[in-house]
Amino acid sequence: MSSGQTVVTRPNETVERALALSKADGCVVIAEETSAANLRWANNALTTNGETRGRRVTVVATVAGTEGTASGIVSRSGVTVDRLEGLVRAAEAAARDAGPAEDARELLGAGGGPDGGFAEAPAQTSIGVFADFAPELGAAFGRARESDRLLYGFASHQLTSTYVGTSAGLRLRHDQPTGHVELNAKSADLTRSAWGGVPTRDFRDVDLGTIDAELAQRLSWASRTIDLPAGRYETLLPPTAVADLMVYMYWQGSARDAHEGRTVFSRPGGGTRIGDRLSELPLTLYSDPGYAGLESAPFTIAHASGDASSVFDNGLALTRTNWVTDGVLTSLMTNRHTAELTGLPVAPEIDNLILDGPADGPSLADMVASTERGLLLTCLWYIREVDPQTLLLTGLTRDGVYLVEGGEVVGAVNNYRFNESPVDVLGRAVEVGRTERTYPREWGDWFTRAAMPPLRVRDFNMSSPSQAQ
Repeated sequence: MSSGQTVVTRPNETVERALALSKADGCVVIAEETSAANLRWANNALTTNGETRGRRVTVVATVAGTEGTASGIVSRSGVTVDRLEGLVRAAEAAARDAGPAEDARELLGAGGGPDGGFAEAPAQTSIGVFADFAPELGAAFGRARESDRLLYGFASHQLTSTYVGTSAGLRLRHDQPTGHVELNAKSADLTRSAWGGVPTRDFRDVDLGTIDAELAQRLSWASRTIDLPAGRYETLLPPTAVADLMVYMYWQGSARDAHEGRTVFSRPGGGTRIGDRLSELPLTLYSDPGYAGLESAPFTIAHASGDASSVFDNGLALTRTNWVTDGVLTSLMTNRHTAELTGLPVAPEIDNLILDGPADGPSLADMVASTERGLLLTCLWYIREVDPQTLLLTGLTRDGVYLVEGGEVVGAVNNYRFNESPVDVLGRAVEVGRTERTYPREWGDWFTRAAMPPLRVRDFNMSSPSQAQ
């Protein structure tokens, strides 16, 4: 085969070829093929649309030594047949140059279950995924023009087929669709703004008319503005704001970090806070790769090792894991190595997050109607960690904060900087609404699969007014 040849094979063939080329003691190959489509719009008109394709291959080589097993990891995009051997050799060289890997474990082999269609071609998306959505968007443009509103936003859909193979015989494949819509409505003079976002797997469940109507109502609420000082207010957090807080808490849920005294989940004197009550409400926070509408990979896909995942765990089966059960902390994230270090069960990271309360919880509108006086948020933005020991976060409100009095929204107030810990928010929540799929606005570029309820929180800390619009 000449060096100028650029033959591209199917991802499953790439996995098999790389494994056959490997001269290491062990090898893991992850081949991913991604297709994506998007629409963008501004001022009530489409501006751009497009499709992209991409491929990435990761090779993990393991080399046994007198002091332990080392691993070398190399990832490259656009790998063709003539460049595959170079990728494998680079991973082997990285392993030889590395010290023993503390997370080294036996690579997983064939489990006897379904392989997800390992031998089949990758799935693909295209601009056709918007066939039903695009006409609805056009209708929304018409309504906006008639009511002197401007619509901005974008819709994105991505489909990634991931193939995982090991020298021990494992062969698995997973197709992951990921989509979302963000819609921003503004008054014609650009002084008022409202935002809405939803996740989707295929755009067939996106109700753009309902989103548009909600944004029009919020713009109407903002026709009256009220200045309120900083302070602690009873606050209604919509599902998207709850998602941004809970996702960040989830990301900080490393059992090893907690065990070593570095996080809010560390027990004073040593160990973790597993078993501690975080909320008096019957809230259950969990991840489940089979959750309807938020399905994610049912096995570990790890391109690197960390406290919550390990390249040696590629292919490890994932099932529902409760992180908080009826208000009590019940699990923290581990891989096989950190589970042994902490004495906790193996509980790897899963790519979705759900917070459930009572099945008959109220809607956000019901919660507004039962509010004597409080604030209603739209979403949170620019969230940053202040103190890992308490998980104190700071950030800004955005695109509408509304004052509720006597069960009705009476106007929009100024934006705020907030200072809150998600753990404290759970502890001060006094009412939980109905869980629904939602899009975490701040973290949506990295985490889209979430279902959350609205929460009523006592004394939410609006630490200072913000000039952000």
